[in-house]
Amino acid sequence: MIGNINHIAIAVPDVEAAATRWRSALGASVSAPQDLPEHGVRIVFVSQPNSKVELMEPLGTASPITAFLERNPDGGMHHICYEVTDIIAARDSLVNEGARVLGNGEPKTGAHGNPVLFLHPKDFCGTLIELEEVAG
Repeated sequence: MIGNINHIAIAVPDVEAAATRWRSALGASVSAPQDLPEHGVRIVFVSQPNSKVELMEPLGTASPITAFLERNPDGGMHHICYEVTDIIAARDSLVNEGARVLGNGEPKTGAHGNPVLFLHPKDFCGTLIELEEVAG
């Protein structure tokens, strides 16, 4: 059901500082910052030949990653995003297997303009899973 890893997301307290560090220390290609108010985050993508790393900071105090950064003030891995070709079919199959979809269960538009859903970390060994629909 799942396809390629689309990205690994890392929560950081300051996305600009993190982007500078990745760019200068690792020689990484880093995108311009992008605000995603619907998700409560400000992000940049670090491009890799085989995937991406998403660096994200809270966008406002109601951000879902605020509590994560309170527990992990230096930041850390937040979620893994897998590609799927049909997000509704993937959701329905996972729900039938007992997985819990966060939010209202309906896809939102993600950073790449594609539908995304998040799965409860307790259902996947403590790891928050994002599904992103991509063209097959």
